[in-house]
Amino acid sequence: MTESRAYPTRPFLAASAAVFRRGEVLLASRGRPPFLDVFTLPGGLVETGETLEEAALRELHEETGVRARIIGLTGYSDVIARDDEGKVKTHFLVVSFACEWISGEGEPGEELPVVRWATPEQAAALRLTPNLGPILDRGFALARGGA
Repeated sequence: MTESRAYPTRPFLAASAAVFRRGEVLLASRGRPPFLDVFTLPGGLVETGETLEEAALRELHEETGVRARIIGLTGYSDVIARDDEGKVKTHFLVVSFACEWISGEGEPGEELPVVRWATPEQAAALRLTPNLGPILDRGFALARGGA
């Protein structure tokens, strides 16, 4: 039986991919709540028997058609939303990876209706999901060959 994502009894584990190409990162706007129309990284839930890295790359390709290779870990983010009574409505732990682009331009879809490549300055000017700024900063540093 699949547990509901609303009012869960445990956090859901997810993975995302920050893909870098020629000084830009692939970002996409969310097509549904939470964070409708806010830019984020392609990603999704880790399936049983799948590593975090495999999940990040699978979700990236499923959602955007982009293929990439992981170059490093950029961090994680707890995404917790509470209702008006303070009860946990949703809780996701998202582990993010920096990736080097291999192929694909980034095709929009139902989950991610707007897909775009952005420089660090362009990304900073967008409405981003919580805690994404520092993850992008670490990803840009990794993509430039830094630590």
